[in-house]
Amino acid sequence: MKSYKLIITYDGSNYFGWQAQDHKPSIAQVLNDTFNKVFNKNDMRVLGASRTDAQVHALGQVVRIKTDLAITPATLKFAWNNALPDDIVIRSLELVGDEFNPFCSVAQKIYYYHFFVKKPLPFVQRYGYFYPYKIDFKKLNEALQFFVGTHDFCSFRSSEDLRTDTVRTIDYIGLEYIRRYGVYRIVVKGQKFLRHMIRRIVGASLAVASRPECSIETLRIIMEKRDPKHTLPNAPGKGLMLYKIIYKQLNASIDAAKRGSL
Repeated sequence: MKSYKLIITYDGSNYFGWQAQDHKPSIAQVLNDTFNKVFNKNDMRVLGASRTDAQVHALGQVVRIKTDLAITPATLKFAWNNALPDDIVIRSLELVGDEFNPFCSVAQKIYYYHFFVKKPLPFVQRYGYFYPYKIDFKKLNEALQFFVGTHDFCSFRSSEDLRTDTVRTIDYIGLEYIRRYGVYRIVVKGQKFLRHMIRRIVGASLAVASRPECSIETLRIIMEKRDPKHTLPNAPGKGLMLYKIIYKQLNASIDAAKRGSL
C-alpha cells in the first residue's frame, strides 16, 4: 500500500460538512465514492485533517489516502479529478511516507472568515456572511484581539462538542478589506480549534462591534462562565474557509518517500 498526501479545495455550499453522514451529502463521502467507482475499489477511505462543518469551504484541506493502485500520482490525480463534481477539486497529490497522518505534526491552521457590509453580488454571496448592521471597526478589532493568546474557549464552542479539554491558543487574528470583492476578511491562525470556535468568535465580535450595550467586558464575562449557551450569535458556516495547513518537518518525510520510490 502506498500513502499519498492530497490538497483539496471545495465549495461547501451543497454539503453537510466534511465527515460522511447517513443520507446527507458530505465532501469525504463524495471523494470516497468517486475514487471507488473510477478505480473499481470498495475499501478506500480518505482521512482529512479538518472536519469542516456544513457550508464551510476549503482551499487547502489536507487529506491522506492509502491504495495499492499501480499508477503514477499524476494519472491518479487526473482520473480522480475528472470524475469529481465541479465543486470539489484535487489541487495536488503526492507520494508520502507511511507515517504521514494529516492530524499529526500540525504546526498551524489558517482560516479565513469573510463578511460583507453591503449586500453582495450573487456570484460571491455564497462565500461570505452579509452583516447588515452598522459596525464600529475599532471596536471590532479590539474584540477580535481579545481572543488572541491561550484561553479556555469552552464558551465559544458548539454545545455539541463534549470535549473536556477546551484550552486553545490563537496565534494571530487580523482584519483585512478585499476591495475587489467588497468583502472583509478575518484571518485566524492557530494549531487547533474547537468545533464552531472560529464562527462563534466572529459572531460574538461582530455583535460587540455593532451593539452599544456590549463591550470587551461582555466577552470576558462570557468566557469566564465557561458556558456555550450564551446569547451572542454563531456566524454562519458559509463565511468560513480553511485556507491552509502547515506541518512540522513534512518535507523530510516526503523526500524520503520519493527516494524510496525511485
